[in-house]
Amino acid sequence: MSLPVRRRVAVVGTGAIVSGGHLPALRAHADRTELVAAVDVDQVRLDAFRASAGERVAGFTSMSAMLDAVRPDLVLIGTPPSLHREQTVAALKAGAWVLCEKPLCLSLAEYDDIAAAEEASGAYASVIFQHRYGSGAAHARALIRDGELGAPLVAHCQTTWHRDAAYYSVPWRGRWATEGGGPTMGHGIHQFDLLLHLLGEWEEIRAMAARLVHDTESEDVSTALVRFRGGALATVVNSVLSPDEMSRIRVDCADATVELTHLYGHSNDDWSYTPARHVSAERAEAWRTPVADVPSSHTAQLGVLLDAYDAGVRPPGSGAEARSTLEFAAALYKAAFTGVPVRAGGIGPGDPFYAAMHGGHSDWAPEERA
Repeated sequence: MSLPVRRRVAVVGTGAIVSGGHLPALRAHADRTELVAAVDVDQVRLDAFRASAGERVAGFTSMSAMLDAVRPDLVLIGTPPSLHREQTVAALKAGAWVLCEKPLCLSLAEYDDIAAAEEASGAYASVIFQHRYGSGAAHARALIRDGELGAPLVAHCQTTWHRDAAYYSVPWRGRWATEGGGPTMGHGIHQFDLLLHLLGEWEEIRAMAARLVHDTESEDVSTALVRFRGGALATVVNSVLSPDEMSRIRVDCADATVELTHLYGHSNDDWSYTPARHVSAERAEAWRTPVADVPSSHTAQLGVLLDAYDAGVRPPGSGAEARSTLEFAAALYKAAFTGVPVRAGGIGPGDPFYAAMHGGHSDWAPEERA
């Protein structure tokens, strides 16, 4: 039996998300990965990361220098959002696959730049949406998609978190040019990505957004009403104003309610199934979550990406899947800022919301604020 191929990996950015998320994932997949390089403009932080990595990791303060010197197979990107498109395209042009923190980029226009770089290079870029990859999510999706719970009818998607003024004192946060948006892009995107993963293609969205507390360019709360192509209706709430923090998805199907309640990550125990009165106990028993418990995590998503790399196929969380989630965010902003319902596929080149999430709207575009 042949040994697994070890992919040579570089990380770009060595802050908390890389140290706390990507590095443990690499260690968990040490038989399939070798961390060979790290990039950070902060030399002190870079040195501290290299010391903690416990491996012989080359250090660089320039991504281009790293790509020229190391030629990695896979690049993990954990820098602020405004850098994602440029760094992802550079890695793809060097022939490396990419796994990038959310959001993959700041607009649909930027996404299409990444798609063009994929096409030219033959490599792929995936975005970190780790909540898709827990065993509980995989089980729920299979039950819903296979019709085991009956037709999905009503859904609720809730990201009600709390962020204080100190959080927004970081210069790149709350600004369109550097973060791409508020909790819609930076927080709730994880939950509504999972909602889309469970229910499939959406058809129409109506929305509202506001700045109620924080002095930011972007919103600090948004809400949406969504119609899915299969007919289900959903509510989506994205907030950083909520003292009692919660992440929640509930889907009411004809034969059962499936519900996930957690905060920043889920395991099997965070999922519940409530059968309708007409459902037999034997049928409901078959809905139990699987014995194997794989928590949602960077580790779980990295494993799926490595499987795709070994098979030479497009990984989940890339291509049309990644674009659909970004399009949902753009459509939510457009619907909220214009007051007009937005249909899937309705934002393309020439639409101001294609180029930027604020769409140049007079009340929201940064250059228009006092």
